[in-house]
Amino acid sequence: MKPRTTLGVIAAVAAAVSLTLSGCSSSTAGGSTSNSVTHVAGAPSWCGTKKISFALLDGFGGNSWRLVTTASGKEEAKKCPSVTKFTYADGQGNTQKAISDIKSMVSTGVNAMVVFPDAGKAVLPALTSAYKAHVVTVPYRVDPGGKAGVNYDKWIGDDFAHDGVSWATWIKANVPGGGNILFMGGPAGNSQSVTEYNSLRKNLPDSYKFIDQEPFVPTNWDPTLTQQLLSAAIAKYPKIDVIVSDFGPTLVSSLPLFPKSGRAIPALATSDGNSLACFWKDSQAKSPFKMVTVATGNDNVRLAVDYAIAKATGGKLPTADIFQGSVFEDSVSGNPHPVDCQSSLPGDVYLSAQMPGEQQAALSK
Repeated sequence: MKPRTTLGVIAAVAAAVSLTLSGCSSSTAGGSTSNSVTHVAGAPSWCGTKKISFALLDGFGGNSWRLVTTASGKEEAKKCPSVTKFTYADGQGNTQKAISDIKSMVSTGVNAMVVFPDAGKAVLPALTSAYKAHVVTVPYRVDPGGKAGVNYDKWIGDDFAHDGVSWATWIKANVPGGGNILFMGGPAGNSQSVTEYNSLRKNLPDSYKFIDQEPFVPTNWDPTLTQQLLSAAIAKYPKIDVIVSDFGPTLVSSLPLFPKSGRAIPALATSDGNSLACFWKDSQAKSPFKMVTVATGNDNVRLAVDYAIAKATGGKLPTADIFQGSVFEDSVSGNPHPVDCQSSLPGDVYLSAQMPGEQQAALSK
């Protein structure tokens, strides 16, 4: 979920609808041959010996966060020489296209697919059809409903409740005694923001009051809409002590509204992004504020890829079945990292990701 700032370059990834992974042999229709693939030295335990074709599908791939995530998923699949073919499809925010993409992958004979089901339950019937067609089917991050073993092999979620606990712990330590919290989340009703809110509410005493819409102000993770909604909140609420956002970079163009209104920027509990880190650094001289970030979660896809490939190739299934991001930056304690602005890199780089920032930056060239 986490739609990000749109990048035209994503089309280059989407256009690569059928990419043969370097160093791997060709596959027959259906993604397997009669010959087993032997693990190369250093192959991970989740990489079994059965040859497969593998597909990665987005419901909406047209943004920088997805660009990095897609590249991370492809990079993870390359670790297994049994994956002889990699295919990518972008639903482009169109539910019917996303459903068609899933069906098309089945008809072309892929053996395993990892799906970001942006449309949620709307794509569940297509996922179920793929699963019943004996394609290893692993949705991730967005909960599509249904049950593992009935509608798909496994859902690999993100432990968003853990993010809520991390934020709540930091808020109690750095904004002690209570205060007004403005939670700016994604689209209305999305499971990520709802889960985070419930976790925050559970782990904060009643002295912390959530203001404006509950469970969160729906911004669609869109910077322009975020700016409009934050402007309205500043006008409405003379006291905002903490802003929580599950995608911090969308706030970069909005936070200057506080000093322009003669007010201090509130403490910020959010997710990381280079643009946000550099904004924090540039603000410290005249408009300092406290900030904590959690990993923005690009590597959720890696765990989903590991699981799907293990199931399809006969490898060892990962022991984890949910991705858990950790606190990444803390401007107060500096643990585990101080706020890290890499001014030589683009703003739409996520330094918490396993993929190095320089490699992420090269994706948009």
